[in-house]
Amino acid sequence: MFDIGATELLVIVIVAVIVIGPKDMPLAMRTAGRWIGKIRRMSAHFRSGIDTMIREAEMEEMERNWRERNAKIMAEHPAGEMEPLANPNVPPPASAEAALGTPPGEANAPGEGRDASEDAPGKV
Repeated sequence: MFDIGATELLVIVIVAVIVIGPKDMPLAMRTAGRWIGKIRRMSAHFRSGIDTMIREAEMEEMERNWRERNAKIMAEHPAGEMEPLANPNVPPPASAEAALGTPPGEANAPGEGRDASEDAPGKV
């Protein structure tokens, strides 16, 4: 911000020692440190307030865009016209049993359609 180099800082220190004197220099440095700390805290508080305002404005803009897009989508696709999520080229099965190849209400009998060893527990 102020772009103070090493030579400028050395000149400032020499002038401060001459003007203030070596005896009162520690008190002057403490006072300057307190002021600098207060200024930094105030600027950080100010900066965080600005950041909060910016975030709130961005959130309002994002919510407005979301509402516009949502209204557009809802207008294009009313609730009665729900489209299937599956592949449109493959017709959906009539039921879960049909998808598995088992007729509705009918289960495989023991030994039918499976290996018979699955029916006998404990035998391999």
